[in-house]
Amino acid sequence: MWKQFLGKISWKAPKSGGGGGGGSPTAKSPPSRGAGNGREVELLSFSSPPPPLVATVEGAETREDVFLRKLNVCCVVFDFSAAERGRDSPERERKRQVLMSLVDCVGAAEEPLTEAMVSGCVRMFAINLFRVFPPKVRSGSTGAAEADEDEPFFDPSWYHLQVVYELLLRFVMSPVVDVKIARKYMDNSFISRLLDLFDSDDPRERDCLKTVLHRIYGKFMGNRPFIRKAVSNIFYRFVFETDHHNGIAELLEVFGSVISGFAKPLKEEHKLFLWKALVPLHKPKTVGVYLLQLTYCITQFIEKEPKLSGTVIRGLLKYWPVTNSQKEMMFLGELEEVLELTEMPEFQKCMVPLFRRIAHCLNSSHFQVAERALFLWNNEHLFDLISQNRQIIMPIIYPALERNARWHWNQSVLNVTMNVRKMFLEMDEGLLLACQRNFQEDEEKRAASEERRRLIWENLERNASFHPVTGDVVFSVLPASAPLVAPTMT
Repeated sequence: MWKQFLGKISWKAPKSGGGGGGGSPTAKSPPSRGAGNGREVELLSFSSPPPPLVATVEGAETREDVFLRKLNVCCVVFDFSAAERGRDSPERERKRQVLMSLVDCVGAAEEPLTEAMVSGCVRMFAINLFRVFPPKVRSGSTGAAEADEDEPFFDPSWYHLQVVYELLLRFVMSPVVDVKIARKYMDNSFISRLLDLFDSDDPRERDCLKTVLHRIYGKFMGNRPFIRKAVSNIFYRFVFETDHHNGIAELLEVFGSVISGFAKPLKEEHKLFLWKALVPLHKPKTVGVYLLQLTYCITQFIEKEPKLSGTVIRGLLKYWPVTNSQKEMMFLGELEEVLELTEMPEFQKCMVPLFRRIAHCLNSSHFQVAERALFLWNNEHLFDLISQNRQIIMPIIYPALERNARWHWNQSVLNVTMNVRKMFLEMDEGLLLACQRNFQEDEEKRAASEERRRLIWENLERNASFHPVTGDVVFSVLPASAPLVAPTMT
């Protein structure tokens, strides 16, 4: 009975209170708490002022205020290490939900973002994305290191990073973002730190960065020279200093589309990028990881300006592998693609050193290298170039073919060698017979020279056995002031 009486007082008290005119709307709040204890409800009703309306506060907030408040929530970075992975899960989930709401907001926005909103977005991107990667720990054994490289690393913080990258991509692509305002905050420093993230071990992050960088390059035209220079510096550091970078393939993939958009004729800056940045990328041992993208970039340059094919071929010969057979096969494949785009004047400038290198490949003891070099003759364009310059090329190639036919151990290489010889015979029989005679003469001279050298060594060994050296041996040395002068006939 007392509870009912106290409950009636608590319901009527706000009405009779003469304190403010806003008491009636708050009469609905006590019943939710008064189900358990009417005395507590009475004390709350009389001693505390009515709480403000949530709807009134939300109505007072502008679109910018709500957007910035959400950005501030997303600026909190959580630790996703193994020790901390089970903690703060509600807060992490809340941040992800807020990030996803921002993605929808930017994607569906019709009004332009204010400068404060743009600045807040860039600040949130920097806080979440820019971080220092742990040092690369390499195992002592080569096998263990290769096993580590085969297994990709997945960043545990990708739970948040994925949505941040999605928001960054929407932000860059959005038409409601003013380019002039965005460039004020996404400056060269921001882009430089973004490029540093390409060294991430997580392939998912590198794939997102590839798309973001491509969109930034397309939208912020004023930053294009800086991006090209910064990427060149990454290539220089990789080739000549660190010899390790995770994102070379992704960067080359972005620049493949960039190069295809270069205007004709090519600027000198673009040609220097080919010679100083792209061609040296053939030097590292890990070239097979990004060779497909590198070849595409180089062929794009040659299609824009065919005269550059000679520059590329000379670069390939400069960095041609000597002891790495797998890398040599890759070079032969790329060389064939370059030669398909090469015109006659450029081919004639570099054909002598080029076919000397191909002759070395024909005589390789690794049968796959020799076979891949012989398959170059199956290319119709290259065969046409060779046939028009056979007077110079056949004397260089024939000795290698003859050595293969006589001494190579692999039957498949022998068969392909005989097919190439047959092609040369049908091309110019007289020239082939002349090359055969020259080869026979050279072989006889070489055999005579080896026999002479053998006899000299036998004579030296015989004399040494008859006159053994005992005691101290004195060697006469000419004084430094007396130069050796050849006698002259007078």
